[in-house]
Order: sequence, then structure tokens, then C-alpha cells
Amino acid sequence: MIKSIDHILVAVEDLDKAVKDYTLVLGFGPTWQGSHPSLGTKNALFPLDNLYFELIAVNDDGPLAETVKEHLEKNGESIFGLALETDDIEMAKKELSANLDTNLEISNGKGVNNISKDERYWRNISIPKKFTRGIFTFLIEHTKGNLPKNENSDEACISRMDHVVINSNDPDGLVDLYRDKYGIRLALDQFVEQWGGRMLFFRTNHTTIEAIGIKKDGSPEDSLWGLAWTTKDIKKAHKRLLDAGVNITDVKDGRKPNTLVATIKSHCSNIPTLLIEHL
Repeated sequence: MIKSIDHILVAVEDLDKAVKDYTLVLGFGPTWQGSHPSLGTKNALFPLDNLYFELIAVNDDGPLAETVKEHLEKNGESIFGLALETDDIEMAKKELSANLDTNLEISNGKGVNNISKDERYWRNISIPKKFTRGIFTFLIEHTKGNLPKNENSDEACISRMDHVVINSNDPDGLVDLYRDKYGIRLALDQFVEQWGGRMLFFRTNHTTIEAIGIKKDGSPEDSLWGLAWTTKDIKKAHKRLLDAGVNITDVKDGRKPNTLVATIKSHCSNIPTLLIEHL
């Protein structure tokens, strides 16, 4: 039903500033900047090897603009949502509607690139938050047009998204949703003594959804928290970022064997951000 993580969305107050910041962090600019007139939002898209990264902001009145506005008022600039790709939206609607015991609806979408005037079309299913445990989530099938690729092959730039981090107060419920309802492979379920909770890895298209689950009282709720970017040469990337005025910690050995990491402290829309190289 779900082929891959299609893209990660970050809600920002000032799209132009966020584009400049992430152009510095990623090492390349967006290949798509457009708007969604019927939704009241505007965006900028940065393609990576395994998915794309979307900055989204309010542009006018509209249903999605209202949701983005509410998110910004509650959380400030932060990760806003998760888009999951499917090759067959009709089949996905049937399967997921059955899994969630509801009747999901398919809507059509269109985007126009302000840079090239190219058009892209898609169909998507917006999953109500009462089922997604509070995270803005939708399924998408791209039907026509392509996102222009990033042609920058510099080893000092970001090449992939390694993982996105979710915080959860109900790890059992999170497993039920992502593994059993969405059908995403659960690759790791491990209790971490120092946290007093579980570490969960859900894997698809060489990208990991990493969840930190610490059971607490209250209504089950998850939140998208942090991002980890992969670079082919972290020392070159570290120098590039320092030279650009980005605040970044020293490079050190990662918690995972055969990795080097550094934490990016600025230009990331307040999102905890890790840079990683797999040796």
C-alpha cells in the first residue's frame, strides 16, 4: 500500500528566509517554488536522493493555510507533516479505509513551478488526525509531471534524508498504526534503559522513521521532532557550513558504529538536526 516516504513538510513563517537558510544547510537551492491557490499555501521543494523536502507557508486564506497557521501558533516553525507515497491511490483508499474502519476520500492536486512554469499533478488522501495520533499525514500518488532533480553532486552537500524522529507517549499504539495499519516494516523495537522507553525503527525507501516511545498517561499523541541528513563527506560538509556562518558542533563518532556525526544548531527552523556520514 505504501511505497515510500514521499516527502517531509516543514511549516515556516517566512518562506523566503527559510529557503535561504536551507539552501545554506543543504548546499543547493530548491528546484520548485510554487503555490496552492485552492489551499492558501505556498512552498519550496528540495529534491534528495530518496525523497524531497518541502518548506510550506501561509499564502492566503484556505483550508491547508488554516492548518499550517494553527500549527505555527502552537509549535512555531517545526516539522509539520509526513507524506507517504503509493503507486495505486484507489487500492490504498480501500485498504487503509478498512484498516482504520472509516471511509477515506481522494482529492486531486496541482502545482505550478514559479521557476520553470512546469506543472505537476497528484491525487492524495488526507488522513484525519484522530487516526494519525496528531501528526498531519497524507498518502500521495503522483500522476503527471516530475520534480526537477538537483544536479549538484558536491560531496560537501546533503545527499539524502537519513531519518525523521517521532516522539510518542504510546509506543504500542504507534506500532499498531505504522506497522499494522500503514504496513511499514518495523525493523527495530528495543528498550533503552537510559531513556526508560523504547526505540522503534520503521523503514521504507532507505529512509527511517525513528520513534522514541516513552509511555505516559494522557491521550495518545505523537509529534514529529527532528531530522537527520546524510552527507558523503562530513568533514567537507562541516567546513562548508562553518564557512557559510552556520552554527555546527564538532564532528564526532556517532552512536551507531561506523558513523560520524555533527549537530547543526542554526538555520534549521528550530528543528533538532543531525548531520551524518556512514563510513
